[in-house]
Amino acid sequence: YEKEESELIQNYLSTHDTLDFVLKPSGLYYLEVLPGSGQELVAHDTAYVKYIGAFLGGGIFDTNVGRTDTLVVPVNEGLLISGFDEALTYMKEGGRAVVLVPSSLAYGPYGSYPYIPGFTPLLFDIAVVKVKHGPGK
Repeated sequence: YEKEESELIQNYLSTHDTLDFVLKPSGLYYLEVLPGSGQELVAHDTAYVKYIGAFLGGGIFDTNVGRTDTLVVPVNEGLLISGFDEALTYMKEGGRAVVLVPSSLAYGPYGSYPYIPGFTPLLFDIAVVKVKHGPGK
């Protein structure tokens, strides 16, 4: 399954070769769409986020876009899948990014029943609407 996942990711990247993803050391593929302003988010900041979660082959599995609520989450405190959490640390208020998250940084070999099978890479479109800086800022 790991080989199939790797092939799926490489196929996505090659068919979307105009997107200039940056491969981070963790294995996360990060593409800044809009830089935002201010300081990058750090651990213990609170991010107010709009997002779309999709499969590489298409199909949205989760989103809060089109709704009035935002996802309010403390940054880098382990409340999200690690790939989403990591992506937030590269972002600033008002910024937008697309991230390709391999299963090792998402739901791993077991997935998240019943919606996300094991070894499934995910694609997130993330917009940081607002930031509340944590202690020390």
